[in-house]
Parts: sequence; C-alpha cells; structure tokens
Amino acid sequence: MSSRTLLLALLLAACGGKTAERPAETPSTDSRTAPTGASPAAMSHGEAKVNDPAVPLHRAAEAPPRSTARRHAVRMTTSHVRHVIAPGVRYDGWSFDSVVPGPVVRVTVGDTVDFTIVNRAPIPHSMDFHAAEIAPSRAYVNVNPGDSLSFQFVARVPGAFMYHCGTAPVAAHIANGMYGAIVVDPVRPLPAAREFVLVQSEFYLTPPSGPDSLHALDWGQLLDLTPDHVVFNGVAGQYAAHPLAVTPSELVRFYVVNAGPNRVSAFHLVGGIFDRVRVGGFGPPLEGVQTFNVPVGGGVIFEARLTEPGIYPFVSHAFADATKGAVGMLRVGNPGPVPAGGH
Repeated sequence: MSSRTLLLALLLAACGGKTAERPAETPSTDSRTAPTGASPAAMSHGEAKVNDPAVPLHRAAEAPPRSTARRHAVRMTTSHVRHVIAPGVRYDGWSFDSVVPGPVVRVTVGDTVDFTIVNRAPIPHSMDFHAAEIAPSRAYVNVNPGDSLSFQFVARVPGAFMYHCGTAPVAAHIANGMYGAIVVDPVRPLPAAREFVLVQSEFYLTPPSGPDSLHALDWGQLLDLTPDHVVFNGVAGQYAAHPLAVTPSELVRFYVVNAGPNRVSAFHLVGGIFDRVRVGGFGPPLEGVQTFNVPVGGGVIFEARLTEPGIYPFVSHAFADATKGAVGMLRVGNPGPVPAGGH
C-alpha cells in the first residue's frame, strides 16, 4: 500500500467515511500502517491508539521546575544505546546521557552554564547549544572516544532551544538520537502554568538485522526525506497511549523544540486555540493562533487554556507525520471513556 493510499484510508476512517479498499497485495506488516481492527473510537484524532498499554512511556513530558541557581554545572556523557521507538521497533541509537532525546536543561537569562561533554562512545561526538553565543571553532569541536571537553556560556536570550551533536555528518548524529532541549526562562517569570517539553524528531530505519533485530539509520531515506517514524520525545504516540493530565481552565504551556533533522512541525492543539505563541526571545507573543510551524532546529512556546473536560489531541498537522507518531493527548479533568466517532 502506498503512503498516499494509507493516509487517505486513515483520514476517511477518522471522519466516519468509507475506508478506501486495499489493493490486492500481501497484507502489510509495516509498523507505519494502522492497527488491524482498530476502530476510530480507539484512535486519537484517527492516528494513534488511546491508552494503549503496548506503547512504552519512554519519559515524562513535564518540564523541570524553574531554577533559582545562577550558575549551572551541566555534564553529559555520550554513548550508543538501544532505543525503543515503538512496540517491537528497537533502534541502534546514539545519545546524550543514554536517553533519546537528551535531558532537558533549564536556566534563566543571565545564568552561566559550565558544560562538560564526556565521550564514552566509539566514535567522535560534540555539542552545539543553540542557546549559546560562542565561537564554535573553540567549543563545538569533536571530542574523541575517551576524551572530554569543557566550555561555558551565558544564556542571554529567553526561549526554547535545541542542542545537538555537531559532528559530521550532522544529519546522521541528529537522526541517531543526539539532541535535546534547553529552556531559557526570562528574568521576569512567565505566569504559572502546567508545563511540558516536547522534542519532535524523525527516525529513518533500515530493515532489522542481527540476533537482536535492531534497526539502524537508512541514510538514503534520510536524504529522500522519508522517515518511518516522527515522534515526540523519542517514542511514537507515547502521549496518546499515556495522555498528559491537566485541570480544566489551568494555563498549559508547551515548550516545543523541533530536532528534525528534516521535517517542520506544524504544531496544533485539536479543540483549542493557542492564547499566546512565543516565537522570539524578546518581542510580544502572537495571540489567537490555531497552528504554528516550528522550524527544524527551532523552538516555540505555546500557551492555552482548555475549559471543558475532555480529550484534546496535540499533533503535527502535517498529517503524514501525525500518522507516523507525532501525536499526543491532553486529558482535561475527568472526561470518562473516549466517545465513539472520530475527527
């Protein structure tokens, strides 16, 4: 089945229409296809199962609290890991601190970051902080296996920023898992909110191989911009399977970073309109926004209030990517069972 036929079938099913007939071919076992027999009532926006225990919760999405320290010692170790992208899909990945994405760093404008990278991987790696203003020829250099490197910077601009390995080929190091988010708070705190950090990224997979059936990076697919999975925080659909809980009418804030390496994130909250979208570091926020693109290598802060109890999907509205895993859900209050029907 072509990806275009699959997407049409999913959208028709989600809208209560008639599903497109499958061409006469061997049934696909591709992880990108919809689960056999899944009804729209069990789907989040027609893309991912709700409350699916088979999908691992890789990491909590809650943001770390705002720090009162003015100096931060941040030490990260690079290593190669086996990362579970989706049920039954294990990937031979690269990482900061053995997690994909790497740990969230949070500082305030004016703070000093004392950073050390320790390379315990078998190949060179490096670090590039988008929140730093620093000579890359001095700080963003390759660290050989067994070596370490330290540098410092002052966070001057508020916002949500990406960090990543900058060793060539950069696209491969990012696609293999070497990225994360750093949140730089303004000196004057933003209003209190329930805060989440989402890092969108893509995986391009070779067929599984070896005794452990591991996938690896398919460089040709990466260059052709055809990912197998597009995910929030490392795992496809994990926050549809494990919705993020919020209280009706409380302010919800998303720090969304797009690690790429290729796909724009058209971030959208189904059933809500963003009260404020903070794009730049110092200018006024946009107001009343339905969808906003987070560019590759960029970060945007989204705020909304949801008054009615219910289930509210958040997606990349580039729906091919939502179908491949860029989907999650907010559970507002206690809405009860997911109702029948679809979007």
